[in-house]
Order: sequence, then structure tokens, then C-alpha cells
Amino acid sequence: MTPSTILELIDLNVSFGVKKNKKSVVQNISFNIKENEIVGVVGESGSGKSVTSLAIMGLLPKRIAQTTGKIIYQKKDLLQEKERSNRSIRGKEIAMIFQEPMSALNPSMTCGYQVSEILQLHLKFSRSEAKNEALSLFKKVKLPRPKDIYTSYPHQISGGQMQRVMIAMAIACKPKLLIADEPTTALDVTVQKEIIALLKELQKETKMSLLFISHDLNLISEIAQRVVVMYQGKIVEKGPVEQLFYDPKEKYTQALLEARPKMEVRLHRLPTISSIQSEQSESRIVSPLQRANKHKRIYTTSPILEIRNVKKEFYSNASLFSKKNVIKAVDDVSFKVFEGETLGLVGESGCGKSTLGKAILQLEKATSGSIYFRGKEISDLSKLEMRKLRKDIQLIFQDPYSSLHPRLTIGEAITEPMIVHNIGTNSRDRKKRVFKLLEKVGLEKEYYFRYPHELSGGQRQRVGIARTIALEPKLVICDESVSALDISLQAQVLNLLNDLKEDFNFTYIFISHDLAVVKYMSDQLMVMKEGKIEEIGDADEIYANPAKEYTRKLIDSIPKGK
Repeated sequence: MTPSTILELIDLNVSFGVKKNKKSVVQNISFNIKENEIVGVVGESGSGKSVTSLAIMGLLPKRIAQTTGKIIYQKKDLLQEKERSNRSIRGKEIAMIFQEPMSALNPSMTCGYQVSEILQLHLKFSRSEAKNEALSLFKKVKLPRPKDIYTSYPHQISGGQMQRVMIAMAIACKPKLLIADEPTTALDVTVQKEIIALLKELQKETKMSLLFISHDLNLISEIAQRVVVMYQGKIVEKGPVEQLFYDPKEKYTQALLEARPKMEVRLHRLPTISSIQSEQSESRIVSPLQRANKHKRIYTTSPILEIRNVKKEFYSNASLFSKKNVIKAVDDVSFKVFEGETLGLVGESGCGKSTLGKAILQLEKATSGSIYFRGKEISDLSKLEMRKLRKDIQLIFQDPYSSLHPRLTIGEAITEPMIVHNIGTNSRDRKKRVFKLLEKVGLEKEYYFRYPHELSGGQRQRVGIARTIALEPKLVICDESVSALDISLQAQVLNLLNDLKEDFNFTYIFISHDLAVVKYMSDQLMVMKEGKIEEIGDADEIYANPAKEYTRKLIDSIPKGK
């Protein structure tokens, strides 16, 4: 028996704004989802994926969004239904897992209350019934210590746990259709694998339909049966997942598959979507001999940075009846970084990667141990000495939007550290330097006068890189600097970082939870677990022959595609 269609989009169009400022963001979208089926929607930021999902949910702002076409759910056109009718469907029959659980969950309410509230609202449960059901849901989504998490606030649990709370909320009313909008973006690969397995298990158990949205086609292939590929608001290709993987017809689909770093070979440059579409992609492979010669040159010099037995401990608050707990964020870590090298630092959330980066930058003082930069101990420098040193050790942040001042233009943001460190003779000279820096990171001069909110995520990340290299540092720490970017933007930024490394002879510490990205960028690879170094050595060698089970687990968690 052929499964019936649960949802069908027919010529869906969405535009924002009015009259001259009207902008079309979704154009003539048509596809369907059958009962007990998983359909994947894939594409870059701005392709219209999330807008399509919000249109299905009826969550687009009525004042500025114009929606035409049809959204047929169980023979009803949701666009023609009254808001009261849609409200009874939303959350109960069609539910959604949002991309960013921290902003989707209410910070002033406990996790348990937020799930119980939905059960009381839609299913008319009593307070005690809702609590028991919420605890049962927390067990179902494999949350540890369900009773503790029931009384915890979102900020008190990890990102992976918050995502599981979101899933529990979404499946609370046993919906017929679940929409998952980038549910694993910025999560560790191991947590990502667990979330994918959990969604597949829940879908199989409840027979619900699932619309899974992502920018990662490899990830989509691990969960979906059919795939819809979107680009600039339109569908460019759709079909069974195997067909799109083994025989993609469109250049854009081919580009999405090619842009992610390959684990089997080491390319000189990553292919980008624009280079593949214009057939200008260069995929030169770096040979083992080229790599060995480069390492011979790097490792015969003195280290630029040396970490000796560094520890960083935090103390949890003691109560009247309990002692302070010591949390060893970094536990007796020692390693060296050489000039011109990229040291990759990988591990799950909470392993101590970012804390170690902050200790090197002296943003967090190490509890014990020594940090040497160019042979000089920097742990006990005066404020003035540290200020001078900051010019030589710089950080590229994970989230460029929160690290850029919203009231400063891009030009002012890049010029500010140059003024602090007396770079450039006058304002005119600095402006010229900023224009050159913008050009270097692939941005036009006009961006000098723009504000952060006027830029895309990839453009803001380029601004963050420009601001970092404005000081011509010797050591750059990249802390999850590409984790929230699309596959295509990620490829562009990684290529840019490697180009700048060659031009300025930078030394990088590249921190990420994504082993595929770290392996592509790194000469040496350091794997951290629970504050300790689990494994350290040549990046290619560790990937080919991991010595530790934990490293093997990280490698196995990378989405491989079909």
C-alpha cells in the first residue's frame, strides 16, 4: 500500500517588505512529504530553507511577510485557514526543533516546566500528569539524570542536552510531522551522531514524518530517504538520496558534495561552490613528500610557544553541607608549537580546548604550569608587558557577530586595535591599510562603511579575520572560527586562512570539534579529553592509525555520506 501524502507544498512563494523594498526569498517551491517518511532539505544560508519551514509552521511575521501558493496538510490549505485553526495544529500535529536551542528555550523557566506547559496546553494534562510525562520524555530522548534536568534552567545544561530538551518538547504531543531545522549545527560530531540516531529511532517508533533541514549533504544522507536541494530561494534538484549522491545532475549539488574537506586525501585548496560552478576548481593533492619537506623546515627551528604542565582548575560553589568541587578544565598539559605550523586542537565540548586557548592568551590565568612565548615566560607579565604581547598573539572568535560592536562601522572596528597598538602614522594611513586588509580577505572597499548587521555570517567572519591580521600577529588562535558556517563558506574561510598563513608566515592553533576540518588544516593534531591530552602527533598519521579508542570514536562520528 502506497503511503499517503501528509504535507504538500504547491508553488510556495514568500517575500518580505513592501513595494520597492519587496524582496522575494522563496520562489515556486513544490514538494511533498509522505506518511512515515524522512525528507531532507539542503542548501546554504539564504537559500530559503528556514523560511520555508516557518511558512509551514505559520510563524512568519504577518506584517512584513507575503506568502502565496498552497501548503496542504491533510487536505487543508494552511494558508487559507484561520489562525485559531492553525494554532491547534502547531505544536500538536506539526512540531518543530529550532536551530539554536539556547535562544528557543525560555531562560527564565526550568526545562521541565517548558515541556509540561505544552502537555497542559495541548493535551489538557494535570500538573502531576504533565510532570510524569515530561520525565518519561526526558528518558526517551536519553537525557542523563531526568529529575535533575527537569528542575534545571537551560544555561545549566550542555548544548547537546538543550537540544534533547527541544526534541522532548517537539515530540511531547506525538506530532504527525516533525520539522528539524539545523538541529545539530555547532554540536560536537559525537553529539551530532547521537542526535541523528535519536531522531531516526523516534521516527521509527512513532511513525511520524520528518522534514530534516541542513546545509550538510553528508549529514542529510545519513537520515533522509529523499532530498530537496535549494539555492537562492528555488529548488534546483530533488530525488532519492542515493541518486543525488551517486549521480547529482546540477553543478550546485556537486559543489555541496565537494566543498567539505576529504578525510582520505589532502588537497592544496578546498573546492568552493563558486569555483565548481564556474569550473575553475583546482584540486591539487598535497603529496606525502611535499608535506615531509615542509615539516622538515618547520621542526628544525625553536618553538614559538611552549606549554609546560599547565593546569586550570575551577571550583564549584560549596553549599552548607558540601565541600567545593574541583573541576580540572585543563589537567597537566604540555606541548610545543613551531613557527609556521598549524596545530589542530580537537575534542568534545567541555574537554578544555577553549579554556587552554584562553590560558595561552592570558584571558584566564593558569592555576599552575608555565607558558613560554618565544622563549619568555608570559604567565607573570605586568599589564603593560601583556598589552604589548597581545599584538603578537591574537584570537579569531567563533561568533563574529557578538565580537563586533554593532555601533561601529567595519572600518572603525578594524582600525580600533591599530590605534591601540600604534600601527599606522595617521588616520589616512590606517584607512589605506584597512582597504588593503579588506581586499586581502575578499571584501570590497565599500564594506569599510557598513555595519555588522548588514553583512552575512561569512562576511562578518572575514571582518573578524581582517581585524586580527591588522596587527600582524605571530600566533593566531582560531577558536571554533568556522563551526557555525555553511559548508561552502567554511571552505572559503579555510582557504583564506591558509592563504594568509603563506603570505604572513602565521602560526595557528586551530581549535574545533570537527575532526575533518582540523585534519585538513593541521600539521600536528592534538586530541583532548576531560582536560588531558589523549593523543598528539602528525594529523595524517593519527587519522590513519588512531592509537586511542576516543580518537577512533571522533573519527567514526564524522558524517561520511553515502
